[in-house]
Amino acid sequence: MRLGRFRGALPLVLMTVLILAVGAYATVRQDAFLTSFNLNNLLLLAMPLALVSLGQTCALLVGGFDVSVAALMTFCVVVASYTMPYDKSGWALVPGGLVLVAVGLGTGIFNAVIIRVLKLPSIIATLGTFSILEGASLLLRDHPEGPIASGAIVCLTKSVSFVPIAFIAVVVLAVLGDFWLYRTRTGLALRAVGLDETSSRRLGMATGRMVFLAFVLCSLMASLAGFYLAAQVQIGSPLIGNYGLESIAAAVLGGASLAGGRGSFVGALLAALFLSLIDNVLPLFHQPTEYSQMTIGILILVALVLYSSPELLARFRTSRAGVGRLQTGEGKAPG
Repeated sequence: MRLGRFRGALPLVLMTVLILAVGAYATVRQDAFLTSFNLNNLLLLAMPLALVSLGQTCALLVGGFDVSVAALMTFCVVVASYTMPYDKSGWALVPGGLVLVAVGLGTGIFNAVIIRVLKLPSIIATLGTFSILEGASLLLRDHPEGPIASGAIVCLTKSVSFVPIAFIAVVVLAVLGDFWLYRTRTGLALRAVGLDETSSRRLGMATGRMVFLAFVLCSLMASLAGFYLAAQVQIGSPLIGNYGLESIAAAVLGGASLAGGRGSFVGALLAALFLSLIDNVLPLFHQPTEYSQMTIGILILVALVLYSSPELLARFRTSRAGVGRLQTGEGKAPG
């Protein structure tokens, strides 16, 4: 029990310490960092990655991956340039927004059916979906064009002081998500499927339904992230970002296991904020943005070692005790 609690809290502690450390360093070295303008930009920059990382955590919890989320987000941006054009405002934007949500739900159902019915590995299935959505985006917009309604952008980026209202909503969503994951029967079932699907099925759990739900939620969150990506680019651009890999990185840094069965929505949110902080700070220090990708790779490797250290330490102690007993037995004279 103590080992499990330590392993569960470690990602949250590590991400919090890193955010505070980088933030404190930037505050001391750059006066521009702590301005309301920059902090607001930082939180808005974190929104797409935070939302898609929450969805990616769902897929990782059941032992899967969804690499199609980046193409889905881009496709939503392109679709938004048609359904939420610059000449619309107010309630006229609602149907266009619902179209993006429908795209997310449809993509999630499509992925889930391929994975559960055709029994394809999730990484292969979603890679195929990635290619389909990438081609569809380029078919609709072969270059960036089609301004997105300013009214939608203003609504999405509305803030209280320097804190976007949407970011507050995401924090609440992540907290409620962790409560659901660790305090409800369906959350337990979701984690159980990731830990051991065969045993879960024998215990009567609806494993297929849990996997289906996980991938639908993942795509739905990616479509919501598409709203905030659209608010950033403000035009129907078919250029795909690196959100697929970054969302997996944020989920893993936040405590998700690549083998499934373990993760934290709050941890994924903190990791997404930290990765966005890196992207925000580097330009202030006039450093190449390529450093952020190197930082992400190094942190993933370090995190995997740190998060697995309690397990590795327990195995080391067990093996050492076994060797000790074996040596003691060999040293005894035969009776």
